Amino acid sequence: MKVKTFEDAITKEDLEDLKESISTQDLPSAINTIKDYLKQQDLVELNVGVTGESGSGKSTFVNAFRGLGDEEEGSASTGVVETTMIPDVYIHPNYKNVKVWDLPGIGTPNFKANEYLQQVQFERYDFFIIASDRFKECHTHLATEIMRMGQTIDYRSIDASFDV
Repeated sequence: MKVKTFEDAITKEDLEDLKESISTQDLPSAINTIKDYLKQQDLVELNVGVTGESGSGKSTFVNAFRGLGDEEEGSASTGVVETTMIPDVYIHPNYKNVKVWDLPGIGTPNFKANEYLQQVQFERYDFFIIASDRFKECHTHLATEIMRMGQTIDYRSIDASFDV
């Protein structure tokens, strides 16, 4: 069965159709219809880009989101300097359709703010989480470009020293 993208997720119209459909069914048929609907939701692929400056705690956030410590097997590599050099994808352990992307840090010599979105292939993500201890000029540029492309942003102030 083909995995749907976030944009292909069930709309409000689909929910209304579902509601109308089960209102005319007997209880066992309605239960089966609802179960089928819930299975479809597990097929919706969600790609989350975690971005921010180098050393801001992006990889630690990715690990914590997945229930892992920084030193555990399968965790994202962490460091206080530029560690992530290419977008790395991590599958959530409980939600196989959720892909969390650990992105390189913005604003370094390797990832300049004005080239960053193209370098990390921003179009592949359904929304972004910007990790930082404070909002800076590079984040403003990043947020503006992401919104211009019609994407969603969630800004989180992250203390890179937190324990999982």
